[in-house]
Order: sequence, then C-alpha cells, then structure tokens
Amino acid sequence: MYELFTIGHSIHSVERFVDLLKTHGVTALCDVRSSPYSRFTPQFNREPLKDELARQHIIYLYLGAELGPRSSDLTCYENGKVQYNRLAGKDIFQQGLGRLQKGMATYRIALMCAEKDPLICHRMLLICRNLRGDDIVIRHILEDGALEDNRDTEKRLMKLLKIDPADLFSTEADQIQRAYDLQGEKVAYTLEEGQGT
Repeated sequence: MYELFTIGHSIHSVERFVDLLKTHGVTALCDVRSSPYSRFTPQFNREPLKDELARQHIIYLYLGAELGPRSSDLTCYENGKVQYNRLAGKDIFQQGLGRLQKGMATYRIALMCAEKDPLICHRMLLICRNLRGDDIVIRHILEDGALEDNRDTEKRLMKLLKIDPADLFSTEADQIQRAYDLQGEKVAYTLEEGQGT
C-alpha cells in the first residue's frame, strides 16, 4: 500500500509551506505545474523552491512536462481547451505516472500545484483520477494543514456539482467519473487566441 499527498502552494509563505510538508512527513515534492514560475508567488519559482527544499532535506522533482495540465500536442485540445482524457492517454503522461509510482516505493511524495483546493486543480482531476486504486491512498493537504482523503474529496466534488451518487440508472463509480469529467471540463486550460488551433 502506497501513500500519496497533494498540496497547493497557494499564497503560503515558503516557511509555512515547508512546515506543512514536514508535518505530514513528505520527503519528496513533485512539481506538476506546466510552468514552474509565478509572478505572484515568486517564492515558489522552481530554483528558489528547489534550493529551500534541499536545505530542509526534501527532494524536489519537476514533472510538469509529463504530468502538467497543458500540452504542446494539439491533439490534446478540442475547441482550444485541453481534454484531460486525451492528455491521460499520451505516452508521456503514462511515463510520468510510472515515475511517480516507482518513487512512492522509496519516498513519501507530495504532488504540488498552485491551487489551494484540489477540486479546482488538475492534480486531483487528472493525476489522482488516474492513480485511484486499492494500492494507493491519496490524501490532500488542505490550506489549513488538515488532510482530506481523496474519497472524501470526491464526495465533496459530487456535492458541489449536485450529482446524486444513488442515481437509479448509474452506479456510484459511474457518477464519480461523471463528476471528474464535468469538473475537469470547467477548470481545464484553454489556449489563448492565436495559439495553436
């Protein structure tokens, strides 16, 4: 049984962020942002974050090329919007999942993106969705430091979208997949005018 955490850096100070990681025993951070830089939170730019984590004995690994929410492959887009199901089917994404799963055998890993709530982030809607299973326990580190089991996050997602898990014509598993699809469509990256397609 493996354990995987996710966290959004949000507007935390780097000190608070590191404290959250240490509180939950994280030994490796996988940055899954497509672009590991921010004008608004420069403390989470790739190089200074990597340096600070090294000082705290936490390994930093950038996996945004493999597991990020954007793609340079235009076949992953429909009407200018990335389609998570297409992204998940790409070899590079599957290789990223494989690296992550291999790493979980040795490290206590947290996936990091920018958004504080996993309900509006691809780390849950794309990556965790494709890692769900009996052999991986996924927990989200929330802004206040509390842990939320991914199954509870899925229930919160269904409630947010007003999807009844006890629908007469669908199983709960089908309804959860529907919730992932609907929310993924809401938050997926959209190309800017003139880009790509």
